[in-house]
Amino acid sequence: MINKIKNIAILAHVDAGKTTITENFLYLSGAKRSLGNVDKGSATTDSLEIEKLRGISVRSASVSFIFENTLINLIDTPGHVDFSSEVESVFSILDSAILVISAIEGVQAHTYSLWNALKSAKIPTLIFINKIDREGVDLSFMQEEIINELNIKAFILQQVDFKSNNEFYILDIFKYKDKFPDIFEQNIETIAEFNDKLLNDYLNSIPIFDERLKTLIFENTTQNNITPVLFGSAKNSIGINELLSAINQYIPFANIEENNELSAIIFKIEYDKKLGKLAHVRVFSGKLQSRQIVFNFSQNNEEKISQIKKQYINKLEDINEILSGDIGIVSGLSNAKVGDILGKPNDKIKSTSLNIALLTVQVKAVNEHDYASLGAALEELNFEYNQLNFNWLKSEKEFHLKVMGAVQIEILQAILKERFNIETEFSEPTVIYKETPAKTNEGFVRYWMPKPCWAILKFKIEAGERNSGIVYQSKVSVNDIQKKYQNEIEKTIPKALQQGIKGWELTDIKITLIEGEDHVMHSNPGDFVVATPMAIMNGLTNCGTTLLEPIFEFEISADEEFLGKIASDLTNMRAEFANPEFENGKFRLKGKIPASTSINYSIKLSSITGGKGKIRFNFSGYKECSDELGEIRAYKGINPLDQSKWILHARGAYKTNE
Repeated sequence: MINKIKNIAILAHVDAGKTTITENFLYLSGAKRSLGNVDKGSATTDSLEIEKLRGISVRSASVSFIFENTLINLIDTPGHVDFSSEVESVFSILDSAILVISAIEGVQAHTYSLWNALKSAKIPTLIFINKIDREGVDLSFMQEEIINELNIKAFILQQVDFKSNNEFYILDIFKYKDKFPDIFEQNIETIAEFNDKLLNDYLNSIPIFDERLKTLIFENTTQNNITPVLFGSAKNSIGINELLSAINQYIPFANIEENNELSAIIFKIEYDKKLGKLAHVRVFSGKLQSRQIVFNFSQNNEEKISQIKKQYINKLEDINEILSGDIGIVSGLSNAKVGDILGKPNDKIKSTSLNIALLTVQVKAVNEHDYASLGAALEELNFEYNQLNFNWLKSEKEFHLKVMGAVQIEILQAILKERFNIETEFSEPTVIYKETPAKTNEGFVRYWMPKPCWAILKFKIEAGERNSGIVYQSKVSVNDIQKKYQNEIEKTIPKALQQGIKGWELTDIKITLIEGEDHVMHSNPGDFVVATPMAIMNGLTNCGTTLLEPIFEFEISADEEFLGKIASDLTNMRAEFANPEFENGKFRLKGKIPASTSINYSIKLSSITGGKGKIRFNFSGYKECSDELGEIRAYKGINPLDQSKWILHARGAYKTNE
């Protein structure tokens, strides 16, 4: 039995060559007899038809193989920023990662996001510089760029010897240390920062043996002190064997906790025509077995596992259990969602945030007869893609989703056609605004008719600090409102704040229950579920609300000649930016800018600069915005301000056009 396991993801900006590297791994390890090809649609981890047609990954895909007596669970992740939620889910189960960077494009916008997320989650990482066979590659510049732009402590494991006739050889830095003394010396200085004994030996010219250095590389990579860097050309299968060896030599094994209580996390959901819902699971401690009843900590319920399988190349193989440290696929968990914890939480489960969906779209079926089928399909996809936030407004017969961008919309439309045979239309994306109280005031409701019912509530509503979210407290005695009713109020508050008087979700709001009353005979918990939104909306009307718009932090670098045009564009887009920094004929500009004006600016920047300008965005938060510069929407669904309809709706007596 293999008891050495490594769970590793391969990450990159789109088109850097992740899936081609995965194919090479499978071939070199003996798991496949021939190489698949991304462009021909034969790559193992691109299983969806849209992935084969487009030549890009849109879902994370795991595949297991054995190399040098180690079981490697490799997750090939999407590289396009629109599918960041897929990558976020994978982060929770990783022991280590490979960050792939194209030698032609260098450090790109999404490369920054991925690297920052890896460091935030403290995931040991190898960097692989791919496509070194391409014309115009400058590896010295590439090394400087990753060290300076990503601010890493690099240990350069290889150098490339370029010959004539487009030939080149990858040279191991340990074998050719005499040929590259400056780089080898810099490597020792880098790792000596974290080892006083090594530093002392180095300063006193005491010989430092290779095996000692390799052990220190492993220790310091595992501790996230350094980042080993390798080179290659996946398309030509060059440097991949060395990368595989580095995986086994320099990054950690999965921690094994067999005898402890179960702790596992679901990192992916997909559907199989025969097996139904499949949950991809990483076990951190204990084990999962077929026919086992497991406790879903996130949902506070129990479900029974039907079958357990593992993904090897193009087929699912039956296994009886998933042991600690391993990943597998379970069926039977009908209520499971991405991110659910099975058993108990574990401090080794990592979490990170790459990008958040800042756009909303409405989806319609081209054929009206597909309305119900589309709703069911979107509900199914909502389990699989954990940032869609699918909202089915049945009174308006509308479907709304949160999305990252145009590519995700195109892919969703293709999946709905391919998998569910439903032709759809998507509206133009709208930036997601939010609301916050404009001033402090009170909201009141007296819900006591038609009986039996009784819930009287008064809230104090005020603006909270920026980025504080929702803060709720009660100052009402349990003698006035019983604890069980107060619990219902608290649970209902977030739902009541999903739409405000301008049609957007409320945030940065402080709500205090200051008065209230129940009735010993007429009150029941549902009365307070009905009453809370009415009191909240009454309060928001009294307070008034201010729009909040999403803001990006940005950094632009380009040749100096384009500064005037770019600065003019930024001013027109309501950006705030500092004075530019200049170096070697280029400028760097940093600032903040509204998402609504800049979300597609990277395309224009590329056009202006002939593809040489770079821009990267990071979500900064929300900032006050005037109604004229933002967008106000009508309330969707039954508005609690229309109390008669709301009460009938809540009691199931209001008929819609559904």
